[in-house]
Amino acid sequence: MLKFLPLFLTLVAAVLYARFLAWNTARELDQKSAELVDAGLRPVMARLAQALDLPRVKVHLYDVPMINGLASHDGRIFITRGFYDRFRAGQVTAEEMASVVAHELGHVALGHSRRRMIDFTGQNAVRMGLAMVLGRLLPGLGVWIAQGLMSLLMAGLSRRDEYEADAYATALLIKAGIGTGPQKSLFRKLTALAGRGADQVPAWLLTHPKTEERIAAIEANERRWLSGPDAPA
Repeated sequence: MLKFLPLFLTLVAAVLYARFLAWNTARELDQKSAELVDAGLRPVMARLAQALDLPRVKVHLYDVPMINGLASHDGRIFITRGFYDRFRAGQVTAEEMASVVAHELGHVALGHSRRRMIDFTGQNAVRMGLAMVLGRLLPGLGVWIAQGLMSLLMAGLSRRDEYEADAYATALLIKAGIGTGPQKSLFRKLTALAGRGADQVPAWLLTHPKTEERIAAIEANERRWLSGPDAPA
């Protein structure tokens, strides 16, 4: 039994670490966010809510400078201050902001936010276990190899989730009468807004798919849904 003790302790540490990160993230979101109320966004958010048969879609403003949207594991949707500032400056349209919200709603509806927390716990345990084994076989290199392998796995899972959330957003935007134009135009803008460094990184290392690949997937879904019986109801 004692020989399994290090593995057991590794699993416990992974679970505790994942729970700590989730708690810390939720605390920061609570402290740095408030409901986003903007008359310029109200009409497009109302269209999303109507398409979902909801009284309203509640969005929170997360007061950090980065450009991002996110969904927490408890189902809340956030737009960062950096993103909102681009909207206020006229660099991003209300419809493009709605496409971000639709994408994050997809993460919630498809269970990605909760699944990522579970995946992270398991991946962290595997990473620690691999680091322990490879560290003995390859002193000085084992930990880095384990980290690299798990980073590749996590990036692949993240890209899968992004494609699924994009597809959900496409269907919702079509149903809401907004269409996919803002979704595609925003992706083209994001590189310029956030800097061009991401385009220089190999796609298999990115947590998000490349812009042209995301747009191609959106257009493929759009053609299939609008020309056949599978169109969003």
